[in-house]
Amino acid sequence: MRNQSVSTTLLASAGVAFTLPTFAQQEPNVLIIYMDDMGYSDISCYGQQKWHTPNIDRLGQEGIRFTAAYSASAVSSPSRAALLTGRYPSRMGIKDVFFPESYTGIPESEVLISELLKEKGYATGVIGKWHLGHRDKYLPLQRGFDEYFGIPYSNDMTAQVYLRGNEVEEFHIDQSQMVKRYTHETIDFINRHQDQPFFLYLAHNMMHVPVFCSEEFRGRSGHGLYGDTVLEIDWSVGRIIDTLEEKGLLENTLVVFSSDNGPWLQEGPLGGEADPWREGKGTSFEGGVRVPYLVYWKGKIQPAVREDIVTTMDLFPTIAELCGLDVPAGLRIDGYSLTELLLKGGKRVSDQYAYFRDNTVATGLRAGDWKITLPEGQIYGNFWRASTAAHDTLLFNLREDPEEQINLYYKYPEKASEMAEALSTYKKEFGEIPPPLVVGFNDQLRELHQQREEAIEEAKQRGITSKAQQIDGFTNAE
Repeated sequence: MRNQSVSTTLLASAGVAFTLPTFAQQEPNVLIIYMDDMGYSDISCYGQQKWHTPNIDRLGQEGIRFTAAYSASAVSSPSRAALLTGRYPSRMGIKDVFFPESYTGIPESEVLISELLKEKGYATGVIGKWHLGHRDKYLPLQRGFDEYFGIPYSNDMTAQVYLRGNEVEEFHIDQSQMVKRYTHETIDFINRHQDQPFFLYLAHNMMHVPVFCSEEFRGRSGHGLYGDTVLEIDWSVGRIIDTLEEKGLLENTLVVFSSDNGPWLQEGPLGGEADPWREGKGTSFEGGVRVPYLVYWKGKIQPAVREDIVTTMDLFPTIAELCGLDVPAGLRIDGYSLTELLLKGGKRVSDQYAYFRDNTVATGLRAGDWKITLPEGQIYGNFWRASTAAHDTLLFNLREDPEEQINLYYKYPEKASEMAEALSTYKKEFGEIPPPLVVGFNDQLRELHQQREEAIEEAKQRGITSKAQQIDGFTNAE
């Protein structure tokens, strides 16, 4: 790790206060439970009525449940890079997901929160999906983590293996036992490190397709495999929280539950739900990036439901402040510390969130209740994402129109001009965007891409639209 010092200017711009709470000296533990493709309304505290998730709900009932929380991206690898660095993935050149054939990963120049915590003496661990590069120099043990167990990429990719550290521990895995295996590994980590401060990043491969759950949970939801697997995740959360409580660690552990992006609606009954938001994974509509976000700290955070705009990038500066860390000088962070909000009922420094189409350039901005989106051409549906009609500039009031159906761009020209100017200013201040990282490419991947192009061409000819939502265009308010 490089020798780095605190930058006063940087911390102020990232929303990090300088007077740390006295309890920061107690070195709180940090546990992040990060889901894959879990939709906003897949859990009952966010409106799911077909099944009940009492253990996950507890985090929101006894902590803070955010209703306007965003991931930095609508797909996996970019979202995970943003979570661990506090920075938009476009700053790192991470445009898309990494494949087993990829030769690249999260740049070595990036600073991960795990690296800062490790320097401070924390025990650091990852359990589950990494998806930030599987070659040796990109793996967790080279990025500030003491321990790693899990799958280095998505569970639908080739050659599924479990890694222990840098080495393959199992070449043939049973995905039906994955949630239980990750839960047991998590409990073991807590037991072994209960006498020292720890940072544990539990990144489930579920709810990404193919969806699996153990035999014990099959049929429990009464609504298919997806619901059954959500219930097993809820069981997992309960076991982990119970362990922290049994060890007397709950009062000194910050627990965060969230997801990397919205649900994969194209998978039908094996994909989740994003109600009331429009669309899902892979899009910059709300359903693609609006995620569940629960923050719990027994005795420190008072129960609340907050409508503040927050992001998973906020975790980097928040954890830094709570743990008394020095953030590297010159590091530009896109997240803002939520310490004042979490502990004192204050406000996040910014009420903005930028949407990045394909993780390259900002093409949309939310400020308060308003959202502007720049024009986009027709998107033809395929196995990856839904069809969307070509559109001109869009302006929505998300409080009044959460489904993003009524374009107010022509009805409110002054607000449209204001939002367009805000987006333009944001893009100018964002700075230079590096070229995308090169992704490894072999014959198998080339064949898959060819199949995708053929599917797109077929969709054009047949006029296929999303099964989840028929989209004929947008209504312009008069």
